[in-house]
Amino acid sequence: MKSVLVLFASGSEELETVTVVDILRRGGISVTLAGLEVGALRGSRGIVLMPDTTLDDALQHGYDMVVLPGGQPGSDNLKADVRVLKLIQQMSQQGKYVAAICAAPSVLATAGLLDGKQATSFPGTLDAFPRVMQRPSAVVEDGKLITSRGPGTAMDFALTLVERLAGKEKRLATETGLQR
Repeated sequence: MKSVLVLFASGSEELETVTVVDILRRGGISVTLAGLEVGALRGSRGIVLMPDTTLDDALQHGYDMVVLPGGQPGSDNLKADVRVLKLIQQMSQQGKYVAAICAAPSVLATAGLLDGKQATSFPGTLDAFPRVMQRPSAVVEDGKLITSRGPGTAMDFALTLVERLAGKEKRLATETGLQR
């Protein structure tokens, strides 16, 4: 079974986080929601989420993909955490999937992963990174880097992640299950 690590920092976007975790689990993918801190964390809209584990504990395991939800100040908190930057660099070097949505593609850019790559984000988020080839699409893939625009594209983003890890048929089955 494929496994995904979803990171959650104080101030991360709850809708993006929960949508990704929910859709991946519906797609039969093992998901670990890891908090940067111990215990329940308050998201960008004031909703409190209880991660499955801490980032330190999660780093003891391997994953096929890591996903960074956006939101503020969550994305800035992810960007300021050296463990996060090291993790996404290592996973990229290992040829694993690294995905980010909304403001979180700026974390990938800060880590140097988007230099010369195509990506999308919440409008304006990547403007400070001139080496990123910004695209206006809902979801942009460049190799094993997957980015998306924001809360309104979270479902498409999550379904794309299912497709990359479990195949087109699993994506279609997961999507169909959401409509019944």
